[in-house]
Amino acid sequence: MENYSDILDIIKSLKYNEQGLIPAIAQQYDSNELLMMAWMNQEAIKTTLAEGRAVYWSRSRNELWRKGETSGHIQKIVEFRWDCDNDAILLLVDQTGAACHTGERSCFFNQYRADNT
Repeated sequence: MENYSDILDIIKSLKYNEQGLIPAIAQQYDSNELLMMAWMNQEAIKTTLAEGRAVYWSRSRNELWRKGETSGHIQKIVEFRWDCDNDAILLLVDQTGAACHTGERSCFFNQYRADNT
């Protein structure tokens, strides 16, 4: 980000749900692999942009969640994007280790195929 006022302008322009949250998708920047979806609030976005690493809002703990703080599986921010409706965030990240709490690289490992294979 250019400066703090740019960050504040971005945060104000985003559309949050009734709980003050916005969905954020993390994607590996160099392979386009979808890693996970989590929630962010304004504080999480400010902290993410200030620290250069993904910080989400934990709905279960009701607090900021610095991805990888205990596991070491951090997500370094490469690019911060938002969609055309301003109601979803895409974080292009450099993922260290697994993104999923199950130990899988991606949280999107469950699948159903229409051809039943």
